[in-house]
Amino acid sequence: MNISNKTVLITGGGSGIGFQIAKLLTEKGNKVIITGRSEARLKNAAAKLNNVGIFACDITKEEDVNKLVNFLAINYPGLDVLINNAGQASVYQLLPGAIAYANASAEILTNYLAVLRLTDHLLPVLEKQKEAAIVNVTSVLAIAPSYDVPTYSASKAALHSYTQALRFSLAKTTAIKVFELMPPLVDTEFSQDIGGSNGIPPQQVAEELVHAFENDIEEIHVGFTAQFYDAYLKSPKDAFLMLNSRR
Repeated sequence: MNISNKTVLITGGGSGIGFQIAKLLTEKGNKVIITGRSEARLKNAAAKLNNVGIFACDITKEEDVNKLVNFLAINYPGLDVLINNAGQASVYQLLPGAIAYANASAEILTNYLAVLRLTDHLLPVLEKQKEAAIVNVTSVLAIAPSYDVPTYSASKAALHSYTQALRFSLAKTTAIKVFELMPPLVDTEFSQDIGGSNGIPPQQVAEELVHAFENDIEEIHVGFTAQFYDAYLKSPKDAFLMLNSRR
């Protein structure tokens, strides 16, 4: 897929992986819109980039999503690429006294249901383009969970399953490509509570996404994810232990 001269929407684009993807895509001649809850953070990010638009939006709120969709229809009607990157995680273990239901409710809403709602709204727009794509950012934890972010892991597993089904469905009748970006631990502000300083740089994730665009690699196993995926196919139990010994 050609990834230049495209109009791209990135949720959670004000920092971390989303920011680095925005940076790399603008450098390749794309027009990028970044969203996030904090307008100040978005403005700070946009000041470091070229050809970037911003829209403050909480993707878990239907009213905000409707405003975003209207904003895009007016200002960026030729949207080509949707990158669902925004996420939320709670660090805890499934022990007595844990508030798993409350944590999972927030994570499932942000990491899964909000993605479905925004995608539902934008599929008719993407379908009109000669070449279009959806990127869902999941995680190595979509393959097997981490015990210290258990329901975050579950939300990414749900998104992984949805992404596979969406890819199969859209391939039948549209030209929309569906990519899944599966990074391991990444050194971002988002991941500091789970040892993010030991993770790979977010620039690497962005670079591997662009490589996947250019080579039509639909499921993108970034860094350690490739090794872990191979291990999981051989022994899910051993792979789980290997993953959790790293955290």
